[in-house]
Amino acid sequence: MMQTLYTLTSMDNGAGDDAKRAGINILNDKLARALDLFVIAILYTTRAAQYAENDALHRANKYLVTAEDKNVNTKIAGNEFLWQTLENQTFAEKAKDLKIQHLINIDEVKKIYQQLAKTDEYQAYIATPSRTAKEEKAIIKLIWEKLIRDSEDVQEYFADELQGWEDDKEMILMLMDNFFKSSASINFLNLVSPEKKDYAVSLMNTVIDKEEYCTSLIQPKLNNWDADRIAVIDMLLLRMGVCELLYFPTIPTKVTINEYIEVAKMYSTPQSGQFVNGVLDNILKDLVKEDLLNKDERGAKQ
Repeated sequence: MMQTLYTLTSMDNGAGDDAKRAGINILNDKLARALDLFVIAILYTTRAAQYAENDALHRANKYLVTAEDKNVNTKIAGNEFLWQTLENQTFAEKAKDLKIQHLINIDEVKKIYQQLAKTDEYQAYIATPSRTAKEEKAIIKLIWEKLIRDSEDVQEYFADELQGWEDDKEMILMLMDNFFKSSASINFLNLVSPEKKDYAVSLMNTVIDKEEYCTSLIQPKLNNWDADRIAVIDMLLLRMGVCELLYFPTIPTKVTINEYIEVAKMYSTPQSGQFVNGVLDNILKDLVKEDLLNKDERGAKQ
């Protein structure tokens, strides 16, 4: 949502209903792109494991075949966690998308597999006759975390070849964390539930409608900083935070402040988390003092 509002600020989309309609289109595009990138991240991870079979076939067909070539271990290609993912109905349907298929580079997959084959973890994995579900997941998770997420070369490749990777990277990392925590509960055809989508649209519309009022609450708390000199993202986060405090009664005030601190740290300047924290906390104190909060029991300050 923050990215959607940020995009709106750099485009001439009018105001009011025109801005809201443009915002919904931007939000839908961003969600669709993030979903594509999420599935691509999973496919690179799973196909690196499946490449063991390709490796075995290529080496068996060499002109001069060594004993090692004849004994390439392909057990990981039958990994239980891998196949639970591939056989997930929504994942299988989404992965058929030709646009996604064309973005999977087999040479890059091969490089990831070759790095995997050199790791001690992989050698221990293929040497174990039987493995638990936890161990099955762990080796696939290692591919993602050690050989893709933490690889400078792979991340550079993704940044160059996958449109939007740099913008959406933090979101994809969070989605991948959730994937390894509870892959079975994910609907790969819809990145967010209808309820969450409705909330996002409602927050966006409120931020647009209440811009003048929220800005009037924020400006006195800027400690002599001109609002025009504050980072655009910081101001957007402050407006979003104030709207949540004022107009979303079921969201606890601490949750609002903590979430916007984390988003500020992630997407803005190194000092932004502390800045957003200070401003929102001061605004909250005034709202409480003036009895302007309309929080139910779930959203009351703890």
